[in-house]
Amino acid sequence: MRMGLSALVALLLLLVFGALFAGADENFARIADAVVPELDFETFFRATFVFAPSTVLALGAAFTALRPPTLGAPSGERRTLRGAEWAVPIGVLVALFGLFIVVQAASLFGGPAHVRDSAGLTFSSYARNGFWQLTLVTILTLPVIAAAARWAPRRTRAERNLLRGLAGALAVLTLVIAGSALARMWSYQDAYGYTVLRMLVMTCELWLGVVYAMIIAAGVRLRARWLPTAVLGTAMGALLVLAAVNPEGAVAEANVSRFEQTGKVDPEYLAELSADALPAIERLPAEVKGSVVLDINARAGDMSWRSWNLTDQLNRL
Repeated sequence: MRMGLSALVALLLLLVFGALFAGADENFARIADAVVPELDFETFFRATFVFAPSTVLALGAAFTALRPPTLGAPSGERRTLRGAEWAVPIGVLVALFGLFIVVQAASLFGGPAHVRDSAGLTFSSYARNGFWQLTLVTILTLPVIAAAARWAPRRTRAERNLLRGLAGALAVLTLVIAGSALARMWSYQDAYGYTVLRMLVMTCELWLGVVYAMIIAAGVRLRARWLPTAVLGTAMGALLVLAAVNPEGAVAEANVSRFEQTGKVDPEYLAELSADALPAIERLPAEVKGSVVLDINARAGDMSWRSWNLTDQLNRL
């Protein structure tokens, strides 16, 4: 019975992550279509928002029936699963992640060269059709690893090595996938320009990469009491770094540098930025920056006291 539940969890994980990978890469999607026909967004939606909650409730009820809570159990006792019960779902994910990386190795880190060499492939489809799916994979894998760390037995050396091996392999493969997501978004920015939103999502993905690196480090000794504090600390550090680099000013600087190299710029987007972008925009030719500067200054003049900032005030002096 319990192995049947383990197999059901493995199937659910395979369906959800397989759908995400199929949406991120056409080559993998063709393999998925051959194995599971019509593995599309509708299937993924049903699996995530209908099948998954129902399965979780059913598994919870079954697990409670099989192992009812013992209120008098010693506080130091930690309930665990048998080795195969947790290893099967994690092993299936490790195999799936490894297959995805192998199947689309060319596009994983191919970047601009891969886009140029692929007929019908554009930077837009290359980045946007994969970045969000791969980012979601990176996020969803965190609770999977946390569940394995919580429920996997560690009584013997073999059990501890199994946990290190499977959870560590899953974390390393996810780190590679996070790198692929960053590479896709970087290629997209090189082709279409830089925005604050793209900068923020790349920062978030970088932070997730740091989290996975810490998970790998914690898995070496199977000591993770420091991990929640470290995760929170790195998140706060990332926010402080963003505030220090001034996102709108940095984005404007990157777009102006891109214009100086390629002659391409999006004045309409630059005009949507705040006065923090003006120092970089001033380097643009007069015929390009004229309307941009006027729009930014006009919008700054219409702002209420709640939107006041020092940069706007200094630019009016």
